[in-house]
Amino acid sequence: MTFKAQWYRDKFAKKRDKGFCGYPVATVAFYGPDDTSATKVSVGIVAHEGADADPLERWFCKTTDARTDPEVTEAIVRFIDQHGAKSVVAFDRIIGCPHEEGIDYPEREKCPQCSFWANRDRWSGEIIK
Repeated sequence: MTFKAQWYRDKFAKKRDKGFCGYPVATVAFYGPDDTSATKVSVGIVAHEGADADPLERWFCKTTDARTDPEVTEAIVRFIDQHGAKSVVAFDRIIGCPHEEGIDYPEREKCPQCSFWANRDRWSGEIIK
């Protein structure tokens, strides 16, 4: 890993590990076809309590894991800094399918491309029926 890549990785970890320091808050979520490889990361900026994430940015990886890709990590840190986020909340696991309901497949249906998530709770990873 290059010095630059390690610097951005450390900077992201430091921001994430600080805890709540006020608004705006950056939310970072990783998605993948299963729970072993993240192919998408979504970062949203929440301006105040009760607000929707806006702006929202997404990055995709086809050949690397988005959690460890140096270019994605740099982009995440730059996006967070650009929008002046005081706090960073990042999930410690992949929380679902990278495809979007209503965009990539119909509302209230299961993703036809990611059977791993079809009957799985995205927060606990446990199978549900």
